[in-house]
Amino acid sequence: MSISIADLIDLLGGADAAATLTGVSPDAIRKWRTSGAIPSRHWPAICAATGLNMGDLPRSAVESDIPPGATAALVLADGSVFWGRGLGAHGTSAPAELCFNTGMTGYQETLTDPSYAGQIITFTFPHIGNTGANEEDCEATQIFARGLVLKEDITAPSNYRATTDLDVWLKRMNTPGISGVDTRALTLRIRDLGAPSAVLSFPADGKFDLASLAATAAAWGGLNGLDLAAEVSCTQPYEWTGGTWSWAHGFATPEPRHTIVAVDYGAKRNILRSLASAGCRVIVVPAAATAAEILRHEPDGVFLSNGPGDPAATAAYAVPAIQGVMEAGVPIFGICLGHQLLATALGGKTYKLERGHRGANQPVKDLLTGKVEITSQNHGFAVDEKSLPEGVEVTHVSLFDGSNEGIACKAKRVFSVQYHPEASPGPSDSSYLFKRFVDMLA
Repeated sequence: MSISIADLIDLLGGADAAATLTGVSPDAIRKWRTSGAIPSRHWPAICAATGLNMGDLPRSAVESDIPPGATAALVLADGSVFWGRGLGAHGTSAPAELCFNTGMTGYQETLTDPSYAGQIITFTFPHIGNTGANEEDCEATQIFARGLVLKEDITAPSNYRATTDLDVWLKRMNTPGISGVDTRALTLRIRDLGAPSAVLSFPADGKFDLASLAATAAAWGGLNGLDLAAEVSCTQPYEWTGGTWSWAHGFATPEPRHTIVAVDYGAKRNILRSLASAGCRVIVVPAAATAAEILRHEPDGVFLSNGPGDPAATAAYAVPAIQGVMEAGVPIFGICLGHQLLATALGGKTYKLERGHRGANQPVKDLLTGKVEITSQNHGFAVDEKSLPEGVEVTHVSLFDGSNEGIACKAKRVFSVQYHPEASPGPSDSSYLFKRFVDMLA
């Protein structure tokens, strides 16, 4: 139960002590009393000084704290509030991990990437929405991110492929967003302090209960231990048709030479297109498919897709299936979450990165060739190289932080990478990996 402002000041040792402990002026303390409200910018300092949670603070009216023109708020677990202008759908997001993405293009692909389930995305590139939206660039049937944060307002679309405005598309996808935020400051905060929990609110009536929003964000446990793959995966097997897009022909599909089963932990469409364009008949199965259910399709190879959440949680049902496929001697190729699950099935472990890797400009070194690839990535967990058993080779490494980006086990004919070689919308440095997989199937 929350306490009164007077009780809070007494808890801090009186007005003078409260000013010293929270780093505000004595005049600010007097304004707390007279206005009956505590500005949200002071909440983090109060919680730090008293040990209280956000839900314990006075539930005072804070409308006077809303800047002119602000219609939306991004509220962090520590009570910090970033005000801005709402966009997309009215409403309040579920609590999520706040991350940033450094890509200059591909905002539509990013928002529909199932790997972003459970996250609010801060786009570091300021001009998001300038090329509009269309149905062809979606990586899934819906948006899986819980919200988006922009610096500039969305402008009118300027691209011949656009069929709608980004704001209209966001409304249709029931996704809230906020613009007018200092995304540079927010990105630096995430970089220096790690990814916080947050809630994004764009209420239709313009009313904010900031203390409640902060308490909701603070109460959320984060991505650790969450099996989100089960939430974004397909529910029934299906066959994927359609290859990658080309300027001259649009989406085309070559004649398949091999049959592969793709385990859907949150697969992007362009991964399936890339497999089809590499000459594969692609049968997609749910994340919880057993080894027997995978192998009954008599695949020449098995693909483990990208996806969201904690790999250690998904591993509970995914690892036995992967190990069953390996025992059958079927080649395996994994990407992102699929990489982490393959490493776990081989005896390795994963851990949570403080900041994660998200964007289309991530340098990775191929240790087999010595070449450096510029890659597209989205992951908050990584494989612990020290945990990998003998016989598992490290093939790729991040040039940002030295974390693992790829493994292979020749004895079992399996390999995987942490990044996205399908890289929709780019870059395409790593597309050779699909050919490498197909060559294993011969």
